[in-house]
Amino acid sequence: MPRFHIVWGTGPGLVEPFAKKVLQAEKVGKIDYKPRHRVDELITKNGEVIGISGKVLEECQIERGQESSRIEVADFEYFAESVIVASGGIGANMELVRQNWPKRLGNPPKQMIAGVPAFVDGRMLKISENAGARIVNKDRMWHYTEGLKNWKPIWNNHGIRILPGPSSMWFDALGNRFSAPNFPGFDTLSTLEAIQKTGHDYSWFILTEKIIEKEFALSGSEQNPDLTNKSYLQLLKRVLPGPPTPIKSFKEFGEDFIVERSLKDLVDGMNQLVGNDLLDFMKIKEQILARDREIENKFTKDIQVMAIQSARNYVGDKLIRVAKPHKFLDPQNGPLIAVRLNLLTRKTLGGLQTNLNGQVLNEAGEILKGLYAAGEVSGFGGGGIHGYRSLEGTFVGGCLFSGRQVGNYLSK
Repeated sequence: MPRFHIVWGTGPGLVEPFAKKVLQAEKVGKIDYKPRHRVDELITKNGEVIGISGKVLEECQIERGQESSRIEVADFEYFAESVIVASGGIGANMELVRQNWPKRLGNPPKQMIAGVPAFVDGRMLKISENAGARIVNKDRMWHYTEGLKNWKPIWNNHGIRILPGPSSMWFDALGNRFSAPNFPGFDTLSTLEAIQKTGHDYSWFILTEKIIEKEFALSGSEQNPDLTNKSYLQLLKRVLPGPPTPIKSFKEFGEDFIVERSLKDLVDGMNQLVGNDLLDFMKIKEQILARDREIENKFTKDIQVMAIQSARNYVGDKLIRVAKPHKFLDPQNGPLIAVRLNLLTRKTLGGLQTNLNGQVLNEAGEILKGLYAAGEVSGFGGGGIHGYRSLEGTFVGGCLFSGRQVGNYLSK
């Protein structure tokens, strides 16, 4: 499967062709579409899944991502030869995330922001387990370390991820610069482990105006209106001076951003934002000065500076993604910017164990007849196709492939 980083049309564009097929099939009577039907149980008989039951919820008109009414108005039951679970992961269920938090990453964070809407709650995992399904690799998760609190949230506790270039300096809550491989855009899980070891659940970027102009991108369809609207004219504006409009809005209205001309005022603002005095101005300044000295050193051994220079060897990154190396404390490159980075929940890499046809297995490793799973609820396939780590852009592929496998098998 190809890797998907940014799809033309973003999420809506990716979903559109599939949604059209579903709606067309509904028009000709091949599909019954049943919104507002909450599944509470998989019906079993003689060890086989034969249907579903649950509650019909009252009609509710809400904006995208908002939590809908949970008022129950009726019961329902449906029976079928095959039941396919494709309900996603657990990213919005903070308690379940903490419950399954991997021991290798230390204690679960007390504070996290949600990278997915409330319906990504993991309910169908437990419901499937109650019917005899086996859940594996519960501690395999993919959460992000560069989360921002959305200044204009679509859902509760809404977090947006920064997709950073390599130039920002990354500090832990105590003011220590992270070492390799924990640089922006490098190793997510390694950085998550490093953050957890500090005993704090946040970290900091320090950067310049020149860096934010070129190196900050944000996740989310609403944060990329040019791509979402499929507008070449809007897309061309990315090469103009200054950060894109969504970045400007976060910089101006986002609670995680601090902008100052002097480093002393910046560090004071960072401490004020989190309500402590853990950051020492001189300690931060010495680390930035040490980094700035290496900008002029052709034979630098500062690994992050070397990575920046390497990235700029690729013409595409040099033009639109990686800022020209410069000194942070040179006033010409200001103002200075600090960004508090929150832990952001996102992907579930474990789930219902299946065979290559998407048939769910039971605790004995045998096929649980009548039950199938596809997508994130099955760890993007099989119960954990990625292992403990993954390449960015490979998640959509697992969803498409596992769904295709189930569809092909049932169509025979």
